[in-house]
Amino acid sequence: MFNDIGPLELVTIIVLAVLVFGPDKLPKVIQDVMRTIRKIREFSESAKADIRSELGPEFKDFEFEDLNPKTFIRKQLDNDELGLKEIRNGFDGIDLKKEMAEVTDAVNGRESDSSSSASGSASSTATKVDMAKKPDPDERPPFDADAT
Repeated sequence: MFNDIGPLELVTIIVLAVLVFGPDKLPKVIQDVMRTIRKIREFSESAKADIRSELGPEFKDFEFEDLNPKTFIRKQLDNDELGLKEIRNGFDGIDLKKEMAEVTDAVNGRESDSSSSASGSASSTATKVDMAKKPDPDERPPFDADAT
């Protein structure tokens, strides 16, 4: 609960508590705070139990921490029922940035250095754009009534 409080901060809090409440009332204040924290924890646990009972028996092992997206993804990657590790490992041998740049160059009509030397890559299988006829920047594209 207080994992990020350092020793200097803890001493400061204790000194302030002694100054504010006084040494006579401090034990009673600590007991009241602990009692309140205990009640909040009990309320939280009973609410979790109620939600689990309402969800049904198929959600017996449901953990509320799984609602955090990072925890959910980490758990699914460890479980690997979907074959995500295999998919991720399949991308390790592929240089995606290089291939995306080659495809972009092919679409834009530029000849990239690596696409002319690499055969069988994604850019060589991409369709070549006919750049012989460049559109006039002042010319408006044709109007298609069916598209609107």
